[in-house]
Parts: sequence; structure tokens; C-alpha cells
Amino acid sequence: MNLDQFSQYACQRVDSFLKQQLDIYPPAVNLQEAMSYSLFNGGKRIRPMLTYATAALFAEPNALTDASAAAIESIHAYSLIHDDLPAMDDDDLRRGKPTCHIQFDEATAILAGDALQTFAFELLSAPSLGNDKTQLRLIRELSLASGRHGMITGQMIDLANVDQTISIETLEQMHAHKTGALIRASVRMGAMSTGQATDSQLSALDAYAKAIGLAFQVQDDIIDITSDTQTLGKTQFSDEEANKPTYPKLLGLEGATALAKQLHDQAIEYISSFGEAAQPLVELANYIIGRNH
Repeated sequence: MNLDQFSQYACQRVDSFLKQQLDIYPPAVNLQEAMSYSLFNGGKRIRPMLTYATAALFAEPNALTDASAAAIESIHAYSLIHDDLPAMDDDDLRRGKPTCHIQFDEATAILAGDALQTFAFELLSAPSLGNDKTQLRLIRELSLASGRHGMITGQMIDLANVDQTISIETLEQMHAHKTGALIRASVRMGAMSTGQATDSQLSALDAYAKAIGLAFQVQDDIIDITSDTQTLGKTQFSDEEANKPTYPKLLGLEGATALAKQLHDQAIEYISSFGEAAQPLVELANYIIGRNH
């Protein structure tokens, strides 16, 4: 499959799983609507794509892979809801549509985010998956990536440094947590879901994921100033207007572009030992630094 075909496959597979699981025990009407609105509002599903592509290196993706991909996307959706809130980034647009607190209200958005976070672990802990040991490993992996050791600490560093001048090291630390941790979990959980990855293989994949996780954020910073609001699906220059630290601000646009390319090349090298089987991961790395939204 080429990248477009693989994207369609991964999106259809994870969306089908999410819809099926979300509808089993529907919560209050407004909550269900807000959760669905944020889960199915046009996301590119890059993280599930990484999960399926990594699993396919070792075996046919299975029910644990589906649960992992869906859980990661649920955590991602919750993080975006909270990220957009007035107390955080105060954004009105997400993927070209009103953000959750604009479409509904602030309280509903907070609760939808909370519900999506717990929904992720509901998916991973389902008894029907029938593999307690692997499920526990996956739950711990996602907990570390999304909680105080990962994404939330990254968001805290971000908020603490608005209007501040920070070093490139601090910026990298922020994004390694805020964006990179969940991308690394996407790759690691895909491999772990098959039960067939060796420690050395997992280490190589982790190095790949760390590199593309940072490249992803560098490219995000670049397109915030080089793209337009319609293409971005969110307000152009939002980081600049909020006076947030970014790679173009610290390195210049050319320096940031060079860093993204360097990280991309490193990522490809880390997975070279997997040969042709890793082509979907190579194409995803190409897409990450080539996108304009």
C-alpha cells in the first residue's frame, strides 16, 4: 500500500473500532455528542497510523493493536480539547471547525476531555482482549506517555514559558513531553501489541519515534507561520500571538527547517535494519516534515 492507501486503511480501522466501543455504553446525550465531535472531526490519525505500521513489522495487527490505536487517539483528542480551552491556548478553531468549548460550552468540553481520557483506559483494559500481561504493559506505556511523566508535563512547561526566553534545550524538553511522548507510545504500543518485538527492535523503533516526534513539532512551528488559517484549520500565527517559544523564533525559519530535515534523516536511519517492511514508517516520516497543515 502507498501512504494514501495505508492512511485510508488505518483511519477506517481505528474509526470503526472507536465508534463501536463508544456506542456500547452511551453516556449523557451532550457528553456523547461532545466526545464524538472531538474524536471524529477530521483528524489525520497519524498516531494510529504509526501504531498499525509498527505492528505490521512483526505480525498482522490484532485486537490489542486496535485497542492501542484507539486509546492513543482518545488521549490525543482529550488533550486537544483541553489545549483549546480559555485557560490554556484559548483557541476558537480546530481542524477548521469550532473548538469543543465553542461548539458546546466550556463545562461540557472539560467533561468530554475527562471522559475521553478514561475511555482510553477502558479500551485497553477490556477483558475481551484476553491478554492480561500485555494489556498491563500497554496501560502503563500509555499512562507514562500521557500523564505527569509525558504529555501533561510538556503542557505545563509550555504554559510556564509564555512570554519567556528559553533555551533550545528547554524547548526540546517541552516538546519531547508534550508531543513526542504520545508519538513514541504510538510506535512502542504497536510493537508491543504483537508480543513479538525484541528489546533491540523496540529500542530502534523508540529512537525512530523520538526523532519524528520532535520533527513533528518543529514542522508544526514552521507551518504556524508559513501556512494560512484556512489550510491550517486553526488561527495562523496563534503561537506567535501568544508569544510562545518556537523553533523558528530560536533558530530562524531556515534553521528550523534544517533541524526538521536532520531529525527526519536520523529517524530513517534508525529503522533501516527493518528493510522494506518499514516503508510505511519511512513514508510517515516523509509526510511529517512535508505537510503544510
